[in-house]
Amino acid sequence: MTWEDLDWPALDRLRAGFLEGAPNSGPYWKSTSDLASYDFTYAERIGWKWDHVLRELKQRGWSPSSRSVFDWGCGSGVAARRVISFFGADHFDSLLVWDHSPVAGDFATEAATRAFPTLNVAQATPGFLTSAEPVGLLIISHVLNELPPEALDGLRALVARAEAVLWVEPGTHAVSRSLGALREEFRPHFTVVAPCTHQNACPVLAAGNERDWCHHFAPAPSEIFANSDWVKFGQRAGIDLRSLPYCFLALDRSPAAAAPAGLSRIIGRPEHFKPYARVLNCDATGLAELTLLKRSDPALYKQLDRTKEPLVYRWRREGNSILGLET
Repeated sequence: MTWEDLDWPALDRLRAGFLEGAPNSGPYWKSTSDLASYDFTYAERIGWKWDHVLRELKQRGWSPSSRSVFDWGCGSGVAARRVISFFGADHFDSLLVWDHSPVAGDFATEAATRAFPTLNVAQATPGFLTSAEPVGLLIISHVLNELPPEALDGLRALVARAEAVLWVEPGTHAVSRSLGALREEFRPHFTVVAPCTHQNACPVLAAGNERDWCHHFAPAPSEIFANSDWVKFGQRAGIDLRSLPYCFLALDRSPAAAAPAGLSRIIGRPEHFKPYARVLNCDATGLAELTLLKRSDPALYKQLDRTKEPLVYRWRREGNSILGLET
């Protein structure tokens, strides 16, 4: 696939469907050309979100213990390929993929087989989907706003069989709060690895916080802004290449996967004003707006404005004032 080969009518149709955000009555993948064009463009942007999530998991010291991966609702299979590439193909023995579209399942299988020739790659059978067989590492990506209730119930059953779950979704208010509600369902049975720094009930869902939602921003690779093809794609597709909001959930059966005490996670983006920065902070005590005076820690003030790393910190603070970072 090259930029010259893109199937723009297919991309326009897919984009319109994604923007509608309604549950699907059937597969929207029509051909291999659909998937190849999507994988080269929109799926690559989803891959950048997964890259950011995976960097945060590494920062937290987490890696999957299971040697089997199951990519449910795989589409072109970009999520599984990103995860396996990040941790290394030698970390895994097998990859199962499933999509309600057979053409998507075929595409994802072939793409993963090319990328990881030593890995056992196959499509999940209907028997596996309804069995009690352990799942291993379950990967879910950008499906939540498309699922009718019965499909979501089937996904819940798969989560119940999983050793660990990595789930990434668009960072919209509605989708994020839906994912947060699922976190509350799963929390009694799993350790929440990320984005949370605690195992308590989600404070975003507490009464009075209805306008808030747990979301984050992934940076796009800087080189794409000097790439005329990507710039033209953004203009043609009507998207902001700089904006990659997402929400996610990482779960593990092991209690050892819990974050160390005292960590905080910034929700959304820090806001910068001339004398101070303001952040929406989530930690074991709940949700709070914190401020950092520029004069208190000029280097941290600048870092919060420029960093592209996951926004996980251990503050020195007094009340709602950040004084700096613990060393």
